[in-house]
Amino acid sequence: MNRSVLQLDPRDNVLIALTSLPAGELVEFQGQVYTLPKNVPAKHKFAMRRLDTGGDVMMYGVLVGRAVKPIAAGELLTTSNIQHEAASFHEQSNEFQWTPPNVSRWQHQTFLGYRRSDGQVGTRNYWLVVPLVFCENKNIQVLKQALEEELGFAAPQVYRSQVAELATLYREGQTERIDALAQPAEVVLAQRSRLFENRLFKNVDGIRFLLHEGGCGGTREDSNNLCGLIAGYIHHPNVAGATVLSLGCQHAQIPILREEIRKRNPKFDKPLFILEQQRSGSEAAMMSDAIRQTFLGLVEANKARRTPAPLADLCVGLKCGGSDGFSGISANPTIGHTADLLAALGGRTILSEFPELCGVEQELINRGKNKSVGNRFIQLMRDYAARAAAVRSGFDMNPSPGNMRDGLLTDAMKSAGAAKKGGTSPVTAVLDYPEYSTEPGLNLQCTPGNDVECVTAQVGAGANVVLFTTGLGTPTGNPVAPVVKLSTNSDLAQRMHDIIDIDTGAVVAGEKTIEQMGESILDRVIQVASGEVRTKAEQKAQEDFIPWKRGVSL
Repeated sequence: MNRSVLQLDPRDNVLIALTSLPAGELVEFQGQVYTLPKNVPAKHKFAMRRLDTGGDVMMYGVLVGRAVKPIAAGELLTTSNIQHEAASFHEQSNEFQWTPPNVSRWQHQTFLGYRRSDGQVGTRNYWLVVPLVFCENKNIQVLKQALEEELGFAAPQVYRSQVAELATLYREGQTERIDALAQPAEVVLAQRSRLFENRLFKNVDGIRFLLHEGGCGGTREDSNNLCGLIAGYIHHPNVAGATVLSLGCQHAQIPILREEIRKRNPKFDKPLFILEQQRSGSEAAMMSDAIRQTFLGLVEANKARRTPAPLADLCVGLKCGGSDGFSGISANPTIGHTADLLAALGGRTILSEFPELCGVEQELINRGKNKSVGNRFIQLMRDYAARAAAVRSGFDMNPSPGNMRDGLLTDAMKSAGAAKKGGTSPVTAVLDYPEYSTEPGLNLQCTPGNDVECVTAQVGAGANVVLFTTGLGTPTGNPVAPVVKLSTNSDLAQRMHDIIDIDTGAVVAGEKTIEQMGESILDRVIQVASGEVRTKAEQKAQEDFIPWKRGVSL
């Protein structure tokens, strides 16, 4: 097998360079020899045959672009000779048939989780402190400082000693010694590994303080969605209880939050303390009350214990960010196989990023468990595209400069690889933002491609673990759900080892199959879910939270 190039589907008319190929290189593939007129960097593509102006560019067996000028066989594809083009889509016409993978190895396996009264199972045990409106952000920060430091939850100030030493040298006039004080990465990691050693509540994984810029001043749709998102986090199985601060006059009213919680769980019984500043008499009175009630809530949360739970109680978010030309070859299809294993075991998975499903809509529609599932996906995709067009934008603007530099030249090309995260199983539900997932199997969720907005939404929909693939490197984490970071290539895993949990580069190198890697990822998910392994994002206290304002975000 030629390990320097790859054709993903027999219908494709481009080859992907698995290693950098110099100009003048003779590349043989399936009996045909290509002479490369220019360098073809690893992850990029070149034409298998001449493409005339207007000619279709095919990858993964689907339309991903159109030639804007003649392209010779062997010529590198660039943003100057192709542009975004995607196939149209229509409602499902035939019933979808699926043969699930063999899951006998995991059929009776369990993970150790926190079982909640509503039947959900958490992979972590957190207390949540969140504002209903941005006006309360300062008070949330004050609570964070007071509660975390005194209860042993504060992240180590790993760089503080370095700053102090630099300041001392400056005061002493010894600036020539500053370069010698670079703190080794090993010291930083060692300090972070001691996180929570002295915590008072040993069975509580932490207190999570969410900050945001919403709740008032925007559209009522945005404030209502914010209430729905916060309700999803309060209802989340990784959350034992919550403290909510409200100002009182904002759009995001307390009754709206309570109604959103009721939608998710009519029998909601977690400890929930809601304090309204304009009714408290003074800020100090409210803050003192918030601290007292939160402390008592933590006492209750600390009574929780991990117990065995079936893998069907896992809900895994499927996300990619900082993608490259290998994303759709290695990391994305491997977690797609993991998703298929979970679907066969009765678990839930969530595939989001609607702008990055542009061009593969028909495949997902055809995989719907029934026509109504596919039709809802069609409606949400068209509504999203219309919102983008209304502000003179579009899905074609989704790829970032980093994506394009590393071989993802069009949105349809990026989407064809991004969709591989969803595996091959039936689509069992389609969620609008910020709805909560309940249906076993693959759920599609309407979100932007934006890394933090998407992961924030997936966790708000119930994901108790997130698998996040990256080819360029991104440190994204989440406040309440562990985020497992997977590199598409081994160079990234070595270069940014402090943020990468799993290296899938062995798939590109031909050392492991997609199935083998997907199975090992499921094993790691079980370890993470059981609390046996802390992700790199958790170790770095990476707790990103950005609610999606329903305007255009790609």
